[in-house]
Amino acid sequence: MGKSQDLYLKAKKLIPGGTQLLSKRPEMFLPGLWPAYYSKSSGAEIWDLDGKKYIDMSYMGIGACILGYADKDVDKAAKAAIDKGSLTTLNAPEEVELAELLIKLHPWADMTRYTKTGGEAMAVAVRIARAKAKKDGILFCGYHGWHDWYLSANLASDRSLDGHLLPGLNPLGVPRSLKGLALPFAYNDTEGFLKLVEAQKGKIGVIVLESIRNDAPKKGFLETIRRTATKMGIVVVVDEITAGWRLVHGGAHLLFKFEPDIAVFGKGISNGYPMAAIIGKREVMEVAQDSFISSTYWTDRIGPAAAIAAIKKMAQKKVSVHLISTGKKVKQGWLRLAAKHGLAIHVGGMDPLGHFRFEYEEPLVLKTLFTQFMLEQGFLATTAFYASYAHKATHVVQYLKAADKAFAFIAQAVCSGEPRKYLKGTVCHGGFKRLT
Repeated sequence: MGKSQDLYLKAKKLIPGGTQLLSKRPEMFLPGLWPAYYSKSSGAEIWDLDGKKYIDMSYMGIGACILGYADKDVDKAAKAAIDKGSLTTLNAPEEVELAELLIKLHPWADMTRYTKTGGEAMAVAVRIARAKAKKDGILFCGYHGWHDWYLSANLASDRSLDGHLLPGLNPLGVPRSLKGLALPFAYNDTEGFLKLVEAQKGKIGVIVLESIRNDAPKKGFLETIRRTATKMGIVVVVDEITAGWRLVHGGAHLLFKFEPDIAVFGKGISNGYPMAAIIGKREVMEVAQDSFISSTYWTDRIGPAAAIAAIKKMAQKKVSVHLISTGKKVKQGWLRLAAKHGLAIHVGGMDPLGHFRFEYEEPLVLKTLFTQFMLEQGFLATTAFYASYAHKATHVVQYLKAADKAFAFIAQAVCSGEPRKYLKGTVCHGGFKRLT
């Protein structure tokens, strides 16, 4: 136990759930041993409260830090915004500059609104889309945050959201009157989507989806969604919070020539500074004026300034190309090492956001063992890797060298028939759970 673990024990008594973000709970990685807090960070490196340094080969700020931690160019822009006054009675001119930049990258869009984080940006997008369509029904696929409109899907069945990233999400506190208003469909299931549209005929006002999550869209899937939505007057919202900027400079929907009515950006848009954007067609976005959508800190100067600097740097450095190349090397490394040590794994995800799964009876035990071993080697690691511009070839080489040893250790644990006995703590969580 170190200072970080001690502080987390205190946090669990003071903060419901221990942290502000489920994905940052130590129980999701290595219960009792994960260094829950950091003292400083730079590039792809993090120091815990005891001063121990780790190379982050896991989530890089849960996907927010595409350029790496404490990027000098983005930080410089943010610090300049602070020095000029982060928020006043008047508006920050950076709002207009950022809007022009986003619209130039997405010629189908005409207008922009801002929030501070992805979940609330999705809630704003859904509000605008419902207002435009004048219908409450939503069809969605993918993960889209914590707000009532999304979690209401689990009022109908506690398994409705299990195929949408995090199993077991509890809709406790969500009004039961929202039951049946948000219905999930599977990505790439064109037939299932059309059946759902037919079954809900006349009730659906909004379709929400990620342009890509793990697998690329099958031929005809996105085209069918766009054609159906246009025919029935349904507003299409594309969630680019995770995929945006990683496969192409801008929204991933640009790759697939898919034109939504609204697109939502967060995470990597500002490289670690609170910022999110909702862009859309004029005839849709202007409806926002007829609904009350307003918040003081959406008008701060730091977020837009950081986003402008991050977007410009990502274009200049061709960051998406680097992310794809780096992620591909890691995914290929997992496959090579698994074959070398006779381990059965499944590798998936888009190249910049790769992940693997142990194909055994108790995969979470082996996942925990991998994290445990890699932490001892100086790496923050799990069964996923989010590539950043700060990840250089040397990081990948060092990581795969350590992963080679980790896979050998896990192969030994599997052969023993009792992999649990190698754990130094408890098994990591695999989804939403209440902390005891």
